[in-house]
Amino acid sequence: MVRQTGSAPRSEGPLCPKSAKPERAGRESSQSLAHGREAELIEAIRAGSEAHFNELYDCYFQRIYNFVHARVRNHADTEEIVQETFTAVYRSLESYRGQSALLSWIYGIAKNTVNNHLRRSKAQELRLEKAEPELMHPAQSFAACTPEERLALYRYAEAINQRLASVSSWQAEVFLLRHVEDLPIQEISRRTQRSSDAIRSSLYRVKRLLVEAADLEWAATAS
Repeated sequence: MVRQTGSAPRSEGPLCPKSAKPERAGRESSQSLAHGREAELIEAIRAGSEAHFNELYDCYFQRIYNFVHARVRNHADTEEIVQETFTAVYRSLESYRGQSALLSWIYGIAKNTVNNHLRRSKAQELRLEKAEPELMHPAQSFAACTPEERLALYRYAEAINQRLASVSSWQAEVFLLRHVEDLPIQEISRRTQRSSDAIRSSLYRVKRLLVEAADLEWAATAS
């Protein structure tokens, strides 16, 4: 995302450059702000200056990136969390009272953002695990369904097909090998010549698509 200079409304937040990449993971930038310059930036950012926010961002991005990556160990998630962190910094700067160093305060926001991300990820994983038996093994046969239940199943199947169209052929094969042929991860990895981590990631993605399809059908039935 391209940065824009000048002033921006306080309600919108900064346009952080999502394409920014770390110089090297685990390597801290030696760049820092003098106390006087830091105070000037804070005052200007509170007035809505995006240019001054970009200077703050450039100075502390690498440190925050390394701090987050050390906890989530995933570059894509790290970039997303860093953007959330700096957006929160911009929007919360009015509440900063200087009782701790600005960088320490930013680290605190980053830590909270990481913890929120990990909680969301864990909750989603648990939800998928609970949903998997019901999704893979329907509770009753199609013949025993009422007309309303049959219609709901047709809609669910359509929603599944739409979502599965977004996965590659090998991911569809992996799903069938695991949940139709009931093969272990190691055997699927051997047959498809993919790593075990790639197999697990693919299965997680497909199961998530199934849960999303079920959510849509539940919403349509409830409305």
